[in-house]
Amino acid sequence: MAMPRVTQGELIDIRPLGEALRDSKSVTLMRSDHLEVVRLVLPAGKHIPEHRAPGEITVQCLEGVVKFGTGAGAQLMRSGDMLFLLAGEPHWLEAVENASVLVTLYLPHDHQASQGRAAGGNPQAGPGTR
Repeated sequence: MAMPRVTQGELIDIRPLGEALRDSKSVTLMRSDHLEVVRLVLPAGKHIPEHRAPGEITVQCLEGVVKFGTGAGAQLMRSGDMLFLLAGEPHWLEAVENASVLVTLYLPHDHQASQGRAAGGNPQAGPGTR
């Protein structure tokens, strides 16, 4: 996933991509020691299998429709819908139609340390969602 260079306080455009959605890719919008924000672009039918995040997350549907599942069941997310999950909560998602979602992840310190060891000492390496 590409990561644009942004500086603290800089505006980041998260408006719907509209017609450009189908040709767009997922992108990490920013990452710091304890926070990562990703625009996840999902073509219709794309399924992301059950997984867990190391810290709390929010998921906001920016456009399209996504089916989001947890141990409590599945629900449809549409533009303007948002949810949060606590650390370690199993979840999955599937795009019902072309969609993009904004995922904000809290990266706990112990996760950063393990990522740093796995990446040869660079705690910024590696995705925060796996």
